[in-house]
Amino acid sequence: MISPSLHSLLAIDVPPLLAALLSAVVCGLLGNWLVLRRMSLMGDAMSHAVLPGIVTAFIVTGSRAPLPMFLGALIAGGATALFSSLVRRHARVDSGAAMGVVFTSMFALGVLLIEQASARQVDLDPDCVLYGSLETLFWFPPSTWHELLQMSTFAAIPTPIKTLVCVTAAAAVVTRLLRKELALASFDPELATSLGFRAGWLHGVLMLLVAAATVASFEAVGSILVVAMLICPAATARMWTDRLRTQIRLSVVFACIAAIGGYLAAVTAPHWLGTSHALNAAGSISVMAGVVLGLSAFLSPAHGIVAQWWRRRALAQRVTREDVLALLFRLWERGIETADEQQLRASLGATAVRDGIRDALRAGEIARDGPRYRLAGRGLEHARSIVRSHRLWESYLVEEVGLSADHVHATAEQLEHVREALPSPPHRESDPHGRAVP
Repeated sequence: MISPSLHSLLAIDVPPLLAALLSAVVCGLLGNWLVLRRMSLMGDAMSHAVLPGIVTAFIVTGSRAPLPMFLGALIAGGATALFSSLVRRHARVDSGAAMGVVFTSMFALGVLLIEQASARQVDLDPDCVLYGSLETLFWFPPSTWHELLQMSTFAAIPTPIKTLVCVTAAAAVVTRLLRKELALASFDPELATSLGFRAGWLHGVLMLLVAAATVASFEAVGSILVVAMLICPAATARMWTDRLRTQIRLSVVFACIAAIGGYLAAVTAPHWLGTSHALNAAGSISVMAGVVLGLSAFLSPAHGIVAQWWRRRALAQRVTREDVLALLFRLWERGIETADEQQLRASLGATAVRDGIRDALRAGEIARDGPRYRLAGRGLEHARSIVRSHRLWESYLVEEVGLSADHVHATAEQLEHVREALPSPPHRESDPHGRAVP
């Protein structure tokens, strides 16, 4: 026998959680291609534009059966993609403006049909459209393990879940088979077409999958969650990696985190807050997706704010240390082997000298002789390479770029720290100012 608590969990919590999870995964998977194509608004357009298709399907058939609703919404989603493309092409506006015009018009038409047409008499209202009906999904599982594990038992699960399973499987298979083609068409559609891959057809396949995912998710989770899942997991994954395959995998992981974490928060937050008011599960999942996105914007190692700040700080430290080394080397060329902090400060400034001396001492590149400093260890060779880079950059700017010799020093001061980008020069004895190139 299944325990009462587990039976209650299977009946009340598992169906909505499974629907949210499937919706998040399929939308997060397809959202990668929308983010790469800079078409994230297409998810918003689809999620709103399917509304008139759903209402029209009811008006035509007089039924809320899943198949006509799905077909009506799918047709509306495909029409949205087609109209957006036509507006962008013929009105000569960007894709965001074209999608904005189309989806707002379609959504307004759908709301008008709900409020004024015969569809008003059915259980289809704006709140359902926006927030879905996750909380109304339930299942009557059998009371024994033997009956639970039979295939016939799973045939009784709610229809939205079965639809989401099919759409998720189809999206996973198609994107896996066409991953290279979709990637090529996303980054360079002209090149894809020239190589024999019709970028227009690939775009159509992607839009059809997005429409199907939107429609399949619409009844259970509503448009708010669909929009969030089409954008947030993919955008979050994009912050963590620059590799497409890793991004796709991470987007699925982040989608699962948002779905599970958001649903658990919706269930437990009223208890934490000491209130009897329940939280909408779809809204809570959307908030969780935004929280994960916000945390990633700060903490991701690839493009996060903290990582970027740390890289800028490390670069600034390297530049100040190399400035100190280069200045000591120029003094060494003139026969002055040591310099005090006052001499260095006159050229570099107090803050730069203090930080540069500290870092160079830690690296063992300079040594202290009382109040004076000198190049030591590997510091001499490092300083030599910096000054060599500076003078070669000056020669390049004069001879190749055509700048005047008295206008290149400040630019070379900045370029000397990017020695790996220096073009391979012929052998030079001196720079444009007549100074020897080390």
